[in-house]
Amino acid sequence: MATSFTALAPQRALEDPLAHLPCSSIVEYRRGQSIYNQTQPSTAIYLVIGGKVKVSRLADDGRQVVVDIYQPDEFFGESAFVGAAPRAEQATALENTKLMAWSTAEIEDVVMKRPRLAVALVQIFVQRTMEFADRIESFSADNIAQRLARSLIRFSDRLGTRHEDGSVRMGPFTHELLSQYVGTSREIVTHYMNHFRKQGYLQYSRKEIILYRPALQEWLRQNP
Repeated sequence: MATSFTALAPQRALEDPLAHLPCSSIVEYRRGQSIYNQTQPSTAIYLVIGGKVKVSRLADDGRQVVVDIYQPDEFFGESAFVGAAPRAEQATALENTKLMAWSTAEIEDVVMKRPRLAVALVQIFVQRTMEFADRIESFSADNIAQRLARSLIRFSDRLGTRHEDGSVRMGPFTHELLSQYVGTSREIVTHYMNHFRKQGYLQYSRKEIILYRPALQEWLRQNP
């Protein structure tokens, strides 16, 4: 049986963009403060130094759709490279947040001098595109409970702290935010969060979410 080329392809080492970027000044945003929005689109690439940032888009009916949550050492704002249309995207500090920022002109200037920066940024954005493809697949194939479970597992991967008992602790997410990420109403998210809690897959409060990841993964396997 022939072996696919993909299976033989070696894992490519990821470039670190910070190895090629100069330090910039640090800008602070208060919880709930807008970083950029539909009337003042992104003109820079941002790096989270502390805190968390929500990037979202507005649907045609005015509903907010969460693109992703970004934490320290993650970049966002790449829409600046294509001059996103008005109303397309907005970024908001989920908590008191510190950022570094580089204008697109600064990035282009550094890329001319250090081409490996372009490789590093392309790798980040390709990984992000692959994750978005997984979410699109989930939207087309999964019901809301399954989408919510996969989203909680993904957030636990990126934003959580693992413990010896298999649980993962992460900061609180409002049911409104989860509904904007999953693509449903807050009431439906509350219903399934309560269901998952009663089944012992998670605990949640205003301070944190504790996810029993292996149990929730098993539930997904049993509910294809």
